[in-house]
Amino acid sequence: MAETAKAAPARGRRTRGAKAAGPESAAPPPNGTAPAEDAETLVGYYRQMLLIRRFEERAARAYTEAKIGGYCHLNLGEEATVVGLMAALRPTDYLFTNYREHGYAIAKGIGADRVMAELYGRSTGVSKGWGGSMHLFDVETRLLGGYGIVGGQLPLATGAALAVSYKGGDEVVMCQMGDGTAAIGAFHESLNIAGLWDLPIVFVVINNGLGMGTTVENSAAEPELYKRGAAYRMESARVDGSDVVAVRDAARVAVERARAESRPYLLETLSPRLKGHSVVDPARYRSKEEKEALKAADPLAKMALELEEAGILSHEDRDRLDAEVTAEVDEAAAFADESPAPEISTLFDYTYATPVPGDLHRFPADPVFRS
Repeated sequence: MAETAKAAPARGRRTRGAKAAGPESAAPPPNGTAPAEDAETLVGYYRQMLLIRRFEERAARAYTEAKIGGYCHLNLGEEATVVGLMAALRPTDYLFTNYREHGYAIAKGIGADRVMAELYGRSTGVSKGWGGSMHLFDVETRLLGGYGIVGGQLPLATGAALAVSYKGGDEVVMCQMGDGTAAIGAFHESLNIAGLWDLPIVFVVINNGLGMGTTVENSAAEPELYKRGAAYRMESARVDGSDVVAVRDAARVAVERARAESRPYLLETLSPRLKGHSVVDPARYRSKEEKEALKAADPLAKMALELEEAGILSHEDRDRLDAEVTAEVDEAAAFADESPAPEISTLFDYTYATPVPGDLHRFPADPVFRS
């Protein structure tokens, strides 16, 4: 798998004795998946990708059953990118994401049951039922939010990296976003500040080729988005997002550069999504040929075939893993179904982190003034 990756590093400035990376440092190893990697590790990656796939399929079904409300954006087709990125982080590193974050939460270590319960709006969910699909948040695993506003996570992630730098910690902040986010003001402002202040942050653009329904080529004067790091003298690279090992290796370069040299990094992954922008998007802007090409390039099927050809995972092993993962997702859905909704009395519990004088807790139909 690694030999299919296309990594294209761009040199950044040298600061505080840091060495600018040459092309060989950002490119994944060229040896191929089976010889270069431990079989157990590869099977573990495949299982995680499979869990995310089955989870998202179940979420799509639950949405049609009206068990999930609001917006719901799935990681279908991006599983290799999700697992590869998370494999490059330490448990103590921080993650900020956009609203397409279910898979990231699972790969960061949050149980599928708590994630599903949050999608269902239940009190046992990772955000106690108040966040829903777009706003997963967990301090323990250091997933500091999915954000519904496009680019809303970038300034906050940059601020978190400033806090790490200010305290002298060795943590790294990873900030994930979609390709459309690379066009907004907060993207440029955040990269500029991170570059000026030497912050330990890795900005990751998940380029699935479409900002909702508009292609990158029709919306970006420079469609090779990783090159935008050059404007801020920031090292950057592009990698094949369908190859979990290539993504992990490219992300490790970025993360360790940020950790060791306290310099930001811009990583772009080419990770087409298999479905529309959200569960209600039929993706009519794609031709039949495009849909067939996406199906043929499915990263999960690709990895399964490569593992089988390498003698690492037999067809029977794949069926067994699929049964295990499907059972885990079924249990998560049952947990969510059986969990209680939040009590109405808790509606205002998390409006502010600390008590605020005059904080209004009036419910609809309550009198404005109480006698």
